[in-house]
Amino acid sequence: MDDIVVTGAAGFIGSCMLQYLHEAGYSSLVAVDDFSKTEKARNTEQKSYLHKVNRTEFFSWLEQNASQVGLIIHLGARTDTTETRWEIFQELNLNYTKEVWTACSMYGIPLVYASSAATYGSGEFGYSDSHSIVEKLQPLNPYGVSKNEFDKWALEQVEEEHEPPFWAGLKFFNVYGPNEYHKGRMASVIFHAFHQIQQTGKVKLFRSHRPDFQDGQQSRDFVYVKDLVKVIHFLMRNQPASGLYNLGTGHARSFYDLASATFAAMGRETNIEFIDTPLDIRDKYQYFTEADMGKLHRAGYEEPFYSLEEGVEDYVKNYLLPDLCW
Repeated sequence: MDDIVVTGAAGFIGSCMLQYLHEAGYSSLVAVDDFSKTEKARNTEQKSYLHKVNRTEFFSWLEQNASQVGLIIHLGARTDTTETRWEIFQELNLNYTKEVWTACSMYGIPLVYASSAATYGSGEFGYSDSHSIVEKLQPLNPYGVSKNEFDKWALEQVEEEHEPPFWAGLKFFNVYGPNEYHKGRMASVIFHAFHQIQQTGKVKLFRSHRPDFQDGQQSRDFVYVKDLVKVIHFLMRNQPASGLYNLGTGHARSFYDLASATFAAMGRETNIEFIDTPLDIRDKYQYFTEADMGKLHRAGYEEPFYSLEEGVEDYVKNYLLPDLCW
């Protein structure tokens, strides 16, 4: 069996991807990350993989082992939407990913990489994964800009016929689930809500600063990480038409619904308090996102997604309450 490389393997989604592939029977797994970050150590402590490669040594390793690699799943990235230093995103999200793409093109390796719904900005052009709108999109923060700049670059490479034999850029919407404990402020609202309820018995949600949204009715497309890794596995096995694909549920849900589902999973009465959205993110805050999932469904993906209530219940009862990783 050819090796499957997972970058960002010690992170939230990467470690879940490793676990899913292991449970699906794949043994030739290569984990790539900056393993010096001890705050993420729990995510890889009990994972099964063939090789462990430091992020800075990956391209040297690949040069020696490319003939054995059957797929690269590139999930490593700087994902902090409050980070303002462009050079960090340029190095990790843009230039590093260009190197991954170039290597896959050179060695003929299929590639699945993480883009983001942050590329859609405030949603003025909708949430379609059509390639025709990529140049028009106006992300609201440097993280979103870095992801969109790479998507634009990738499509330019396709026009010049410099591309992997198969590639998929996945626009992740609001992903939640186990193994995100190390993400701090960037962890999901469910993670923060759970700990707020444990400590104070209530949840603080951002007040709306727009007249067209009531407090707590800001809505996102929340997707459980267990669905996300299933979709990646589907693309890996079936390799439909290359391109950008949205990866959400296709159904926006409010933060009020999310908080209520967390209380229910913990067996508590709902108790929500509204606070002002912090000034450093207020003018960059997305009030609504909802993935157009038509392209993925047309590609043949027919599995149902967890509902918000189902995903929150599984996450809370099987991981957060027992304090377990996946």
